Amino acid sequence: MEGSAMWKWEADGQAKAVIVIVHNAYEDHQRYAWLTQRLRISGFDVITGDLPGHGPDDKGKPHDETFESYVEFAKKMIDAGLKESVPVIVLAHGLGATVMIHLLQRQRIECAGLIISSPWLSLIHHPPKFSSMLTRLASSMKLDHGVTYDMLTKNPEELPKTRIASDVRSIVTGRWYKELTSFMKSTLQTEKSIQDVPMLVQTGGEDRMTDTGETKKWMKRQKLSEFQYKEWRHLYHDIYHEPERDEVFLYTKSFIDNVLRSLGYVIEN
Repeated sequence: MEGSAMWKWEADGQAKAVIVIVHNAYEDHQRYAWLTQRLRISGFDVITGDLPGHGPDDKGKPHDETFESYVEFAKKMIDAGLKESVPVIVLAHGLGATVMIHLLQRQRIECAGLIISSPWLSLIHHPPKFSSMLTRLASSMKLDHGVTYDMLTKNPEELPKTRIASDVRSIVTGRWYKELTSFMKSTLQTEKSIQDVPMLVQTGGEDRMTDTGETKKWMKRQKLSEFQYKEWRHLYHDIYHEPERDEVFLYTKSFIDNVLRSLGYVIEN
């Protein structure tokens, strides 16, 4: 995990909980500046960081990290949150959500709640011509997943002013993409339920990256005492970056507040 860094932002006032944010592939923690600020204003500490290979020093390099390094970094951030005296709630998006599902399938984590959005369990967007070249794809071969900003969100404010719509760092090695497909398949097909923790699953009704139907099927197989599912009908993959993100945030915050109430905390609206 060399080069992986994490940061903590403190709540405005007394913190009610620590929110650990695990971001998606092909992005870094800075894309969650708006969400981090909203959480801080609402009374939550925030811990997040760049997944291995996703920091500013890694720009220009094809992704070739191991997925175990992603899992270990997510665990490292959660461990940092557990050093605080308030509950830890994990918010994970895209591949970050898959990383958290994988982690909770294998071991128990001391967290009060889990919020996952648009998990990568089954993709509908693949690199061009990938299916025809999978069997002969060399480990060191570079390929472009072909992800664009306008595929992820329809919010023009989310397009960095210095970038073009196609400027998403989705260049990967053949080895990385093969491991991605294996990682998603094993996570999706694992029969064992994740740890019984309050869970909120959110997807976009117009997600162009993932098969949300598979997400629904996976969720129904989980043996959980408390869970919610919300499909945002007209939203794209990056629900926290859409024009409707205020609604998404308020829905998320309501879930967090209910988790804290169930633990005996007095939450003022």
